[in-house]
Amino acid sequence: MPMEPRTNQPEVWKKGQQVVANYNFPGSSKEDLPFKKGDLITIINNTKDVNWYKGKNESGQEGMVPATYLQKRKEVQLHAMPWFHGKIKREDSEELLRPREDGLFLVRESVNYPGDFTLSVCHKQKVEHYRIIYKHNKMTIDEESYFENLAQLVEHYTKDADGLCTRLLQPLQKKGSSFSAVSVQDFESGGWVISQKDLQVYELIGKGEFGDVYKGTYRNQGVAIKELKDKERAGQAFLKEASVMTSMRHPNLVQLIGVVIGDTIQLVTEFMGKGNLVEYLRSRGRSVITKKDQIDFTDDICSAMQYLESKDLVHRDLAARNILVNDNNTAKVSDFGLAKYGDYSAEGGKFPIKWTAPEALRDNKFTNKSDMWSFGILLWEVYSFGRVPYPRIPLSDVVMHVERGYRMEAPDGCPQEIYNIMMQAWEIDPKQRPTFKQVLEKLNNLRATTV
Repeated sequence: MPMEPRTNQPEVWKKGQQVVANYNFPGSSKEDLPFKKGDLITIINNTKDVNWYKGKNESGQEGMVPATYLQKRKEVQLHAMPWFHGKIKREDSEELLRPREDGLFLVRESVNYPGDFTLSVCHKQKVEHYRIIYKHNKMTIDEESYFENLAQLVEHYTKDADGLCTRLLQPLQKKGSSFSAVSVQDFESGGWVISQKDLQVYELIGKGEFGDVYKGTYRNQGVAIKELKDKERAGQAFLKEASVMTSMRHPNLVQLIGVVIGDTIQLVTEFMGKGNLVEYLRSRGRSVITKKDQIDFTDDICSAMQYLESKDLVHRDLAARNILVNDNNTAKVSDFGLAKYGDYSAEGGKFPIKWTAPEALRDNKFTNKSDMWSFGILLWEVYSFGRVPYPRIPLSDVVMHVERGYRMEAPDGCPQEIYNIMMQAWEIDPKQRPTFKQVLEKLNNLRATTV
């Protein structure tokens, strides 16, 4: 029998739900399904005993699993943390805070205790420092009150000093901060951290601005491993992408398997054997790719985008290069590095001009309707077999031509129904563009009649 069961009441899970093992379970009978800490288990059905479920592991083996050794994977949320200053020295924090009014504070990474944090707060012309200890997957200052993350801890002490020299009254905002962050501890408490020793890394298959992508295996399953290059510069951007992926589950979105936290950060996702869609289209061309393939790809992508639309998530970087194809020819949307929730304005940043809607380029305003514009460009890529959009027009002139009413012609052989969708997606007024739900209905009908 396992040695470290949870003693709290087990959660109730539904058929098909994915849960993660908190402890090793060797099994005590032939009906049991043994597992190790970190294994993913899919619930097949419940039993008369609320403490036991029938489950299936990633190899397809089935058996009985004890609920108290498993937990549902939790979504990792972004937290508004304007007071978080990252890795700065004690002297620097004192310089920033002093001499200021009582209750002005900031939080920084601990220099002396890696993995912990320090709360620095101004009081009576001095700066007091409190070590925030990470213990039992939670955070504490006094080992009496425990919190899931930094945001919860700070919120608590803004309401009550609770042993501190003063209540936290005003955050010292970090200059240039995006004012949102995600903590490594949230990935751990959410069940997303996997062990480096279970991961085998093979050849390099891609390079990006913040990370390189490798082919590998995780417990005999083929995976892609995105490894962060510069933890200091881009660690938060990397973790924000992973946090978005924890909230999504759809057959046409590339799935996050887990995150490795160590000397570097690694995002482990399902492996897509045929690579990105634009290279797939260019390397095979008309002689291999059929009309059925094209409608299948576009329907798959639209299905994923309709799901994102339903969750009010804006991708911002939809293009054939960010669509991956697996060995079964299923297309999946990937690369959520720029994804954001809601109707919002971006704070600067570089965007791919040929794929970005005019209002997004002009006003930095991104919505699901700007994603629809990008989807129209992606459709053109699919039906032109991977050509670069706006051929023969210099990049610097594209925006001017588009705002004056220019639209690309239909690619050779493109069905009229598909070109109609492109033109609707490229309406200059975002309100006139269709929703992904409306387009998906049309594509489903075309898919059903395309052979």
